[in-house]
Amino acid sequence: MHKATTIFPHPPSIITSAAVGGKKEHEGPYGDRFDKINDDPYFTAETFEQGESQLQKQAVRIALEKADLKEDDIDVLIGGDLLDQCVGTTYGLRDYHLPFIGIYSACSTMSEGLLLASMLTAGGFAGRAMAVSSSHFCTAERQYRMPLNYGGQRPPTSQWTATAGGALAVSAEGGPPYVRGATIGRIVDMGVTDANNMGAAMAPAAYSTIRDFFEDTKLSPADFDHIVTGDLGKVGSRLLWQLGDNEGLDLRSTHLDCGLMIYDSDKQDVHAGGSGCGCAASMLCGYFIPELRQGRLKNILFAATGALLSPTVSQQGESIPSVSHLVWLSSDKE
Repeated sequence: MHKATTIFPHPPSIITSAAVGGKKEHEGPYGDRFDKINDDPYFTAETFEQGESQLQKQAVRIALEKADLKEDDIDVLIGGDLLDQCVGTTYGLRDYHLPFIGIYSACSTMSEGLLLASMLTAGGFAGRAMAVSSSHFCTAERQYRMPLNYGGQRPPTSQWTATAGGALAVSAEGGPPYVRGATIGRIVDMGVTDANNMGAAMAPAAYSTIRDFFEDTKLSPADFDHIVTGDLGKVGSRLLWQLGDNEGLDLRSTHLDCGLMIYDSDKQDVHAGGSGCGCAASMLCGYFIPELRQGRLKNILFAATGALLSPTVSQQGESIPSVSHLVWLSSDKE
């Protein structure tokens, strides 16, 4: 193990994944990559929060079914979301009577969950570990920004919280894709205070983790098909490239951002792009993992990004600390 990076001697395998989305996500460029689409934002429940719990439950169930797994085949369940006390996860997964680890890393929750699931299985502490994460436009707006029916004006730097989620299972044994390594992110705070400009707040954290990975492993961006960030959007992606340029690290040619992929910015009014735990989770589980499994992609770095703020501290004028956790995914075990 290097300072922040672990390379697994026996890389664990991602044996199944599932992506669930809503109507707006279905209308995006990768709408056909979702395993299930829900046109009803309530997910047939009575509240938006209950709907997000249904979303998580769906993602786990579909992922299990795709691999012909039963609930008891999973040793530990790891999950989180954007809501206070992670209620989207806890209420959604309470019917799965499995050992449970609740996590919070904002929009980087899926990369943190995958990182922990990989460490548990690679280290022999679990045979199979499942990671799940979600977000919901209506629940996030209600908690973080304004009453949903207020109709406040959104500035150009704002991003659209995806109503989406993803679940995946990691096993000590299995086929591609494999988790070759992981880098634990550091909390980075560059003094950004605008809660409507998450891309600017999160880009330095993403760059810090990506740079740590390359310094620890002596690899370079040219060794990877893509370097995938969570949801930096238009503003954050440009800042990431600039930070790399300043230190001679070319990220432009290989960088993809889930926040820019999930929606069509020309046809869908999402301003600077998509965001939310479910943005990166659904793109990872619905697009990148299948592409790696089929061998159409060989190596990617997946570095979702999270802004670690709350409405209370934001209203107190605090700046926005951020974090990004990274996993190296490969179609080859060695």
